Amino acid sequence: MGRPARVLLAKPGLDGHDRGVLVIAAALRDAGFEVIYTGLRQTAETIAAAAEEEDVDAVGLSVLSGAHNTLVPKVLAALRARGLTDVPVVVGGILPAADAAALKSAGVAATFGPGTTTEAAVAAFKTLCGSS
Repeated sequence: MGRPARVLLAKPGLDGHDRGVLVIAAALRDAGFEVIYTGLRQTAETIAAAAEEEDVDAVGLSVLSGAHNTLVPKVLAALRARGLTDVPVVVGGILPAADAAALKSAGVAATFGPGTTTEAAVAAFKTLCGSS
């Protein structure tokens, strides 16, 4: 029997709203994932370092500040710099459709906006981590 899929959840930038990411963390844990939550106000480099150190299967970023177009590419670049090109990144938050499409074009595996159910988020992580 293999280990449970490991997901790193992080709040990049100065965003201090963490209720949504805590709900997702609980839902993922309830679904059998091992969840590592780095907490608020993380830099791209600290997120990438934690992803590497924890040997995660996916990274979930929560951005409610509106700075996703700036922060997410920095996290993607930091992950690439560490050779973590096979780790899918998911972004949740207040994401206009055009921004969500641009993030996906930049390499984000999935995006979740307001109203996304915990079931949908868990299903996406299961698919991305190969544990469906």
